[in-house]
Amino acid sequence: MAVAVIGGAGFIGSSIVDKLLADGMEVTALDNFSEGSYDNLPMGHPNLEVIRGDIRDFDTVRRVVDNKAWVFHLAAMSRIQPSITDPLLAVQQNMVGTANVLEACRQANVKRVVYSASSSAYGRVNVPPLKESMPTDCLNMYSLSKKTGEEICKLYNDFYDVPTVSLRYFNVYGPKHQESGDYATVIAIFMKQLRLGQTMTIVGDGEQRRDFTFVSDVVEANVMAAMNRDVSGTINIGTGYNHSINQIAQACADVMGEDCKTKNIQPRPAEAIVTLADNSKARELLGWKPNVMLEDGLKITYEFQKLSPIIVGM
Repeated sequence: MAVAVIGGAGFIGSSIVDKLLADGMEVTALDNFSEGSYDNLPMGHPNLEVIRGDIRDFDTVRRVVDNKAWVFHLAAMSRIQPSITDPLLAVQQNMVGTANVLEACRQANVKRVVYSASSSAYGRVNVPPLKESMPTDCLNMYSLSKKTGEEICKLYNDFYDVPTVSLRYFNVYGPKHQESGDYATVIAIFMKQLRLGQTMTIVGDGEQRRDFTFVSDVVEANVMAAMNRDVSGTINIGTGYNHSINQIAQACADVMGEDCKTKNIQPRPAEAIVTLADNSKARELLGWKPNVMLEDGLKITYEFQKLSPIIVGM
C-alpha cells in the first residue's frame, strides 16, 4: 500500500516513516527540511521516496498525495515560541498549509488523513484531566493555528467526505527529538546539557506539569487511527500521568548517572501550567493505550542519544 507522510523528516514524522516501512508499505515523505533532517530517514530504502518541498505549495502537495491510500499530516511550525516571534508564518504553515493538504487529499480521493494536533489547544481554563469535549483556550498563535487545522479537517470530513481524524499530542519525546534551536524539547535539552556537563536550565519555578508521551506510542496511535476509518474528530494521545519539570530534571539526571544541577530562568509567556490527558476516548475508539512509561522512555532515549554526536549550541 502507498502512503504519504507530510513532514516526514521531522522527529515524529520520521518515526512514523520507520514504522510504515517496517510494515512493508511504500512511503513518500515530504519535508521542507527547515527543521527535519535527512539523517532521520533511512535514505536509500527501496520503498522510500523523499521529496523536498513545502506544504504552502499546493502543486507539490498534490503530487505527493496522488495515488496514496493514507496521508499522515505532521508538517507545521510545531512549537509555541517560534509562533510568538513569527505569528504570520504560523498562520501560513499551520492553517494555509493544512488547507492545502486537505484539498489535495480531496482531489486525490485519499482514503484516510491523520492530522497531528496539539494539546496546547486546552490552554489554562480547563481543569485536568483534559477531555476532548472541553472548550479550547488558545493562548498563542501556535495553539490557535493547530486548533484551526482540526477545524479544517472536520470540515473536509463532514462536508467533502474526506475521512479525517485529529490526534492531540501531549509532550512527545524520544529518540530523534530535537535538542537544539527553537524546536528543542525539554527532555532533549536536559539530556544534552547533562552530556555536556552543563547545569540544566529550568523555565520558571519548574513546578509546571506535563504529560510526557513516548514517541513509539504516538506512532502506534497514528497507525491505529489510519486503519480505523469509522473514527473521526479529535482524540487525545497522552499517558494520563504528568510530572513537574523539576521531576523531569531529576529523572534525566538519574537515568544518565549525573548530579541534578539546575538553574531557573525567566518563565515564558502564553503557556499552560498543567497538562494531563484523559485518554479514555483513544482507548475506547482506537484500542490504543500507552505502553512506555517515563523511566523506560528516558532510558531508551538516552541509549539512542549516546550514539549521536552532540551539536554544540542551543
